[in-house]
Parts: sequence; C-alpha cells; structure tokens
Amino acid sequence: MLCVLLLFIGCNRGNNLTFEPNSVVDKACSDCPEIELIIPRAMNKTKLARKINTTLEEELINLLVFDEEIAASSLTEAVNSFKNGFQEMKARYPDESEIWEAKIKGELIYESKNILTFVINSYLFTGGAHGYTNRTYLNFDKRKGNELEIWELFDEKERFEHFAEIKFRIQEGIAQDDPINSTGFMFENDAFYLPENIGFTKDGLVLLYNQYEVASYADGVIELTIPFNEVENYLSRRIKP
Repeated sequence: MLCVLLLFIGCNRGNNLTFEPNSVVDKACSDCPEIELIIPRAMNKTKLARKINTTLEEELINLLVFDEEIAASSLTEAVNSFKNGFQEMKARYPDESEIWEAKIKGELIYESKNILTFVINSYLFTGGAHGYTNRTYLNFDKRKGNELEIWELFDEKERFEHFAEIKFRIQEGIAQDDPINSTGFMFENDAFYLPENIGFTKDGLVLLYNQYEVASYADGVIELTIPFNEVENYLSRRIKP
C-alpha cells in the first residue's frame, strides 16, 4: 500500500522559506518494488517556492518513469509507472526473483544571500548486475525565483572551464600537456568539459561527473571540489556567496 507521509518542520532560512519533508514509502513485496522517496517541499506561496517544488518533483518524475512513451505529470503517476514496469517484468519473466528498488532523497545543502543549492541522491535497481546511483545538483536564484543553468553561474564559462581543467588534472595526476584521457578517462573527443552537475556546498563549488559520464562504472563518481576563495573570481556577480 502506498503511504504518503507529510511531516511538518518549520525552517526559516534567509528569505523565510519554510520546508516540510514530503515522503513516499512503499515497502517491497512479491508483486511490488521497494520505493523510498523524500524531498523537501517549500510551504510558501512565492515564485521561488513554486519553482523549487516544481523542479524537484520533475527530477523525481524523470528518474522514476519507466516507460518513456507514457508521460507522467505527477509524482504519483511516476511511482505507478515504476511499479507497472516491475509488474510487467514479473509477468514476462515469472521466475525472476530480484525486487526493483527506487531510493531517492533530496535536501537543501547550501544557502547564501543570493542562491540555494539542493542535491538529489538516487539509487535505482531494475534488474541486472547492479543498480545505478546518481547525484543531481539544482541551483536557484533567490531574488529572481529561477533555477540557474550552469552557464549562468559564471561570468565567462570558457575561462572557468580552462581553470577547472587545470585543477582536475592536478587532482587526477594528469600532466598538463598530456591528453586528458591519457590515464583512462573517457572524455568525448579527448577534450575536457564541465560536468552537467555543478553545485555549491559548505566546502566550495563541486563539479561532479556521475557514473559512466567520463569514466567506467567501476571508477564510480568523479568529483572535484574547488574552495570558494579559488573560484569566486569566476562566479557571476549576482550569485557570489
């Protein structure tokens, strides 16, 4: 039985946003997958609050929808899509004993006077040798109430990309004049590029490549954290911490 738990927690942060954890829990059984979801939900009736709620829910929907040909417009529909996918698999392969899993947690991890950063950590298992883990950073402009694209984080994205490559090579032990893939990475066209996921944490700006993006599954997540004092000259003026 699907159980939706709404637990109110007041939490005033800078611009007086108040969040509650929105949880969906569905225990595993012989005919159903195990589902554990929890994301913060802004309680305020502001543009920023609406944008945060919509964006976080859309991320969960994209992760859970099993049949891409069937659109899901709500989290409930996405959960049902995931459950239907499991049931279809069981009907096709009745001797299959593996239970599907979807474990997703979102949380607010950073706030300054200008931005908010959320992270969504997910683990999905739909059969096979192993599951798939993924981490997504979402950055929001508090004043404009919009989600920030990666290019909006920097005054000159190309200049930051060059700096980030230097830092990446140092961290990974790649000589500055060697091909970026010389130690086993799999950057397309053997050229460094920024990841799709960049976010702010208390330790600085995080550049994160999920599994398979630039390395093998066995290499796991590739993460580079650049301290604020090293990155601040590259950041867009309106989002500096």
